[in-house]
Amino acid sequence: MTTTWSWLQPSWRARSDNAYCKRVDSWCCNTWRIVAASIIAYFCGEFVNAYVLAKMKVMTGGRVLWTRTIGSTIAGEAVDSALFYPLAFFGTGIIPDAALPAVMLAQFATKTLVEVIFTPLTYVAVGYLKRAEGVDHFDRDTDFNPFKIGG
Repeated sequence: MTTTWSWLQPSWRARSDNAYCKRVDSWCCNTWRIVAASIIAYFCGEFVNAYVLAKMKVMTGGRVLWTRTIGSTIAGEAVDSALFYPLAFFGTGIIPDAALPAVMLAQFATKTLVEVIFTPLTYVAVGYLKRAEGVDHFDRDTDFNPFKIGG
């Protein structure tokens, strides 16, 4: 889609606006970087989220679910934000480098706030699943090595 977008001819008004063309080219030419940064940040952030959630469940004995969900979100989103924005946008001019910390903080705060808002629904969903499946698993002996291959 990005390749198609970059091949399309802009209108005569847009062609006369050199700054517009540079912005579109900057965005289109950096798509690979944004995608790669997104994949790296997502997997690292989700790994940290899952690890912290599992370890906090063991530490709390399965109680106080809200501390686990919000605490693991804080850790996971901190990693996600700290990786994605610099990898995707540092030095590109799409987002000014000086603005990156503010953008990272805003994204981190927004995602954490969403987790806080959805915590009551999480309680409902977790309660339903525990009753339906009759299982409450604790990751006491889980090997969290993401690079282990085989059994």
